[in-house]
Amino acid sequence: MTDRRYALNKGNLSNELLLLLELLATDAPASIAEEKAALFAELDWELFVRLALHHRVYPFLFPRLSMIGEERVPAAAIQRLKQEYRRNTLQMLQLGGEMGRLSDKLAQLNIRSLFLKGPVLAQDLYGDISLRTSRDLDFLVPMPDLAAAEALLRELGYLQEEVFEPILGDWKWREHHLTFQHPSLHIKVEVHWRLSPGPSKEPAFDELWRRARTSTSFGPDVHYLGKEDLFMFLAAHGARHGWSRLRWLHDIKQLLLQAPDPVLLLRLLHQYHYEHAAGQALILASGLLHAPVDDSGLEGLTAKPKAHRLADLAMFYVERQVNLHNPPLGPEVEKHYKYYKPAILARRQQLLYMLGFLYPYAADAKTLPLPKALHALYFPLRPFLWSWRKVTGKE
Repeated sequence: MTDRRYALNKGNLSNELLLLLELLATDAPASIAEEKAALFAELDWELFVRLALHHRVYPFLFPRLSMIGEERVPAAAIQRLKQEYRRNTLQMLQLGGEMGRLSDKLAQLNIRSLFLKGPVLAQDLYGDISLRTSRDLDFLVPMPDLAAAEALLRELGYLQEEVFEPILGDWKWREHHLTFQHPSLHIKVEVHWRLSPGPSKEPAFDELWRRARTSTSFGPDVHYLGKEDLFMFLAAHGARHGWSRLRWLHDIKQLLLQAPDPVLLLRLLHQYHYEHAAGQALILASGLLHAPVDDSGLEGLTAKPKAHRLADLAMFYVERQVNLHNPPLGPEVEKHYKYYKPAILARRQQLLYMLGFLYPYAADAKTLPLPKALHALYFPLRPFLWSWRKVTGKE
């Protein structure tokens, strides 16, 4: 089965996934039940539920399946989704309360912050925090305020999950956030100093702040990205993760319904080299979820050959239940991702990506510890240290 408009090959998609896509795409779920009556009867509902959970779209699907009712959908499937829907609603309420608390504390310290996802995104895109999932809170702060934001989180009882081992300040561009976990609240927070990891190019914080919006639901100190910056961020994030969860494509569809300014958005995408990633997102969102791309002013992005190639590559992950950032990956998936990861970058970024391997890593310091004053020697020594680890197997 191929989508003629965007040439997406759906032939490898299971009936369960095809129905899930139809339910996400339609405004009339009851009509789907009538049109696909035979499919409903033959469906593996346990697999359908697993797919809904994997793609994090079960909160949006549950009300729709409830409208269809047990005549078409087994009671066990509806009950399972209902349990997950209720659990998610409570979690989102908890995250919303903590987001308000954190934003107030940051504002008291005169730290500007932009919340990237979480309840504020659910409210903005879906009009109801119960219709979208979120497992953590992400907020962006200016780089000079990063240490103060970290200190605040520790003061509030959060524990840092990972500690970078930086060499020559590489963490500032190799990484883009630090993760904190609250042991009693069981809330994870990611504090960002960049929207995406290097070698991406992106707007400065002050530029994002000028276009930012303020929440009307969570308080005057909860700020989040403007529509055009949000689209660019979501497209970059989804591309980096291979669009392996349909929730990210559904977010793109919901954002398109808000009609972001095409002139500003196209300028930003060109300036920061995200045109192909945006084209990929539009092709997938339109071809799979019937997102309103035509007449959006952005349809020209879908004509780019590279955008089509990237969309085809992403279908590899859509066809499978894959979590790219939960190793170990299967050999087939790992091989595909090694090709996919640099393929999504613009040419200039691909060059920087390759040059990044020549920049010293923390592993180099472990292989040959040197005094800080001599750390510059890791540049000429890196090829030899990397080769030594490969030969000896000491990664």
